Amino acid sequence: MKLALAPLALALVLVAGCGGGGSSSSSSEPSPKDWADGLCSSITTWSDSVKTAGESLKGGSLSKDSLKNATDDIKTATNQFADDLKGLGKPNTDGGQQAKEAIDELSNQVKHDVDELESTVSKASGSGASEAAAAASGIATSLSTMSTHIAAAASKLQQADAKGDLEQGFRDAPACKKLSS
Repeated sequence: MKLALAPLALALVLVAGCGGGGSSSSSSEPSPKDWADGLCSSITTWSDSVKTAGESLKGGSLSKDSLKNATDDIKTATNQFADDLKGLGKPNTDGGQQAKEAIDELSNQVKHDVDELESTVSKASGSGASEAAAAASGIATSLSTMSTHIAAAASKLQQADAKGDLEQGFRDAPACKKLSS
């Protein structure tokens, strides 16, 4: 099973990076740079954790225990990711509320997706090879769904960034520079 989440996480950063310039002001909201840095950092941490869980399934020795462990690791990483997304708040931009809503929606979607993953794996993870293959396929499908949700959130961020504040934030944020390199 191939888990290619880094390109999708990068897509979130790149798609969010289209627009003009300008800003609004509120001291309780993170700057576009700080908000983008938090988002990119969360994506990197989650992606790395999911890749590590996926690596544990390579080599053809799928077992009920390895599938359960990988699923548990993905669920833990995804729940933390969802919590991190909710914790980002609203960036200090004209479209900040729209950006917050897009990321909150993504948080809810990935939590739902990981619950579906867990259900699929528990139903399919008997002791036979065909059950293990079905469970592994369920993991790949769930991760693909999460990737689709990330791409949709990226599109919503782009729409929310009419003045380009988030675009600049993504360009300036250290964690986003690491993610795109």
